[in-house]
Amino acid sequence: MRRISVVLLTVFAVVMFASSLFAADTFDLTIPLPLTGKQAKFGEIMKKSYEMAAEEINAKGGIKKNKLVLSFEDSGAKPETARAIVEKLIDTKKQPVIVGEYTSACAKAVAAVAEERKTPYLIVASADDAITQQNYKFVFRQNQVNTHYSDGLTDFLQKVVKPKTVAILYESSAFGTSGADAMEKDAAKIGMKILLKEKYEAGAVDFKPLLSKVKAANPDVIYMISYVMDASLLMRQIKELRIDAKLFAGGAAGFAIPEFIDNAKDASEYAITATLWTPKLNYPGAKEFAEKYKKKHGDYPSYHGASAYAAMYTLSSALEKAKKWTPDGIRDGLKATNIMTAFGPVKFEDKEGYQNQNFAETFVLQVIKGEHETIWPEKYASKKYVYPIPTWRERK
Repeated sequence: MRRISVVLLTVFAVVMFASSLFAADTFDLTIPLPLTGKQAKFGEIMKKSYEMAAEEINAKGGIKKNKLVLSFEDSGAKPETARAIVEKLIDTKKQPVIVGEYTSACAKAVAAVAEERKTPYLIVASADDAITQQNYKFVFRQNQVNTHYSDGLTDFLQKVVKPKTVAILYESSAFGTSGADAMEKDAAKIGMKILLKEKYEAGAVDFKPLLSKVKAANPDVIYMISYVMDASLLMRQIKELRIDAKLFAGGAAGFAIPEFIDNAKDASEYAITATLWTPKLNYPGAKEFAEKYKKKHGDYPSYHGASAYAAMYTLSSALEKAKKWTPDGIRDGLKATNIMTAFGPVKFEDKEGYQNQNFAETFVLQVIKGEHETIWPEKYASKKYVYPIPTWRERK
């Protein structure tokens, strides 16, 4: 009996030792995302992209021979939920780095927790300028800030459209507000008078009272900062009201994903939008990622997906550089990052009042024959831009 007990104890010890070895061969990362609710579409795109990158990294041997194991928690785009998830990941699971979230409101909440706990946080798609203007030491942002989202679009307006007036419509979120403020500054730079600057509550079912004000103002450009359902409805109702303008423009987000065209239908035609990435860029691996994503999921990814995909490679690079996989070690690895990804160059800098911020070129898409085409800068164009655009009466 005693011999059996000794054998069982030995077997148990071997199993536990093997388990510990297996655990040591993985890097487990839980990512908070909106997987339900109004922003779930963005969360889904990003989740699929994270998973694709992790599969590729693991196929190449992992990170320092450790397999990257991903799991996801649904924040529902609610800041309090995102905060609770991250507090659990840091305090209970002892996760040494945080990646993810989508909305700026959620990223703000996560950034505050990460800085408080001295745990590095890699932001992937949240654009409110203020997030990386807090002198945070542990918060890094891979995507461009709102102030620079429309750099390419503003250049297009200045060189091609040459508008005199603009109306700015934006949802009353951190992203919408900072984006509207950024366009206000850009308008002043290029001599474009703001006839109307109005916010709205996300998820509205009728924009016609607001759009009636726009029609009365008769601006050259209507610039909208909206998530996808609002972006689609705005364009449909602009068509219904026959509001003509020299250009209908979006500040990225909802205007830059395929679902915008699916929902707005022919009302989306000729609309342009700022974007941080397009599937046809010549960044190393960009086209391959886009085609692989389309083959697997049926459509091209948006810039949100490209940034999520690249974020796994950014993290992998930081982990390879880190002497130890501690929060401080990983933070140092991120700070030393200087790589080219499918999303573009990634290097975290302290400049223009931002800390640990990546700065990169931005682009312009236009819906042409029911497809997003890159039109600006011209050296990246997949199609020649359509301008002037026809009035609603002139369209078939």
